[in-house]
Amino acid sequence: MSEYYIGLMSGTSLDGIDAALVDFSHGHIRLIDFIYQPFSAELKAVIQQLSKPKTTLTLLDYGALDSRLGHLFAAAVLALLAKTELPSSAICAIGSHGQTVCHAPDNPWPFTLQIGDPNIIAEVTGITTIADFRRRDMAANGQGAPLVPAFHRAVFSHPQISRCIVNIGGIANITVLSTEPKASIIGFDTGPGNTLMDQWIQRHQPCDYDVNGRWASGGTIKPELLQRLIQDDYFKLAAPKSTGKEYFSLAWLEQQGSLVDWRPKDVQASLCELTALSISQAVQVYAPACKELLICGGGAHNDFLMTLIRQKMHCPVLSTHAYGIHPDHVEAMAFAWLARQTHNKLTGNLKEVTGANQDVILGGVYV
Repeated sequence: MSEYYIGLMSGTSLDGIDAALVDFSHGHIRLIDFIYQPFSAELKAVIQQLSKPKTTLTLLDYGALDSRLGHLFAAAVLALLAKTELPSSAICAIGSHGQTVCHAPDNPWPFTLQIGDPNIIAEVTGITTIADFRRRDMAANGQGAPLVPAFHRAVFSHPQISRCIVNIGGIANITVLSTEPKASIIGFDTGPGNTLMDQWIQRHQPCDYDVNGRWASGGTIKPELLQRLIQDDYFKLAAPKSTGKEYFSLAWLEQQGSLVDWRPKDVQASLCELTALSISQAVQVYAPACKELLICGGGAHNDFLMTLIRQKMHCPVLSTHAYGIHPDHVEAMAFAWLARQTHNKLTGNLKEVTGANQDVILGGVYV
């Protein structure tokens, strides 16, 4: 008998909704199908505005966006079911990450906020929906992120090969999978993934992101700018730690000093190098015995970024595609896995990754 779960993911890059149908029958994790539904330019702009620290939007705008995204997540589920010709009754549960609009684990009153009303998802689809995964970890004094390392361990660990899994979305996060029997799993946000590059190119070019890193590859990495950026205190913090685009923003970039001395594409090249360098330094510090570095997320498609990472690593750098999972599918599959954990009353976080007091059952269940 099939054991189907659906995972929904919308990341910090604000590109759209990933929906993955995953079968967990007989102890195996198998992707059945996947769809991606992009956000409109207008919707992206509204989410970006709400995510700004000093937004001009009101609580009325917030509530409307929460509802609107709930309907869009539900529509993605229905589209996936139509594609696979499965009835809603075949699905055990939906795991919805929601859309992060603020992540502030180091606030005096720590919080994280993901929107996309799960009540609407459950009502429209008729499927039990599990959402709001991060806040229970924070209630246990964790960072609320990253949550995918437990899934990485389930699908990518190898008894003889030490691996690191790096997801490069808006923010980049790493999972260290050691072969040492007593080694704790390590996972944390290394810093910016695509977010600074995306924001910078949107300011200077008529596009949302740097396709294959072409614009950056035509620039020159500026060591003096790079050194300014990599000296930020976040990169010096010990794990566990997490961050967001609230911190690594254009405002942060401009606080590092004047950028007028460099061509915009030189800044872009330097931002790409910052992502590569912060990832490679994390591997060097926390996984010096790493034998394989597996990359997933949108950054896996940035050829220039992948080249820069490979230049810095002493081991092979591969896409997760090499082990059967497309880099664009990993996070949505992870939230299907997390939904299954909660549905079965199993813990989903890893306290050694998030810094929580204990492993806890994550999320709220909407039947």
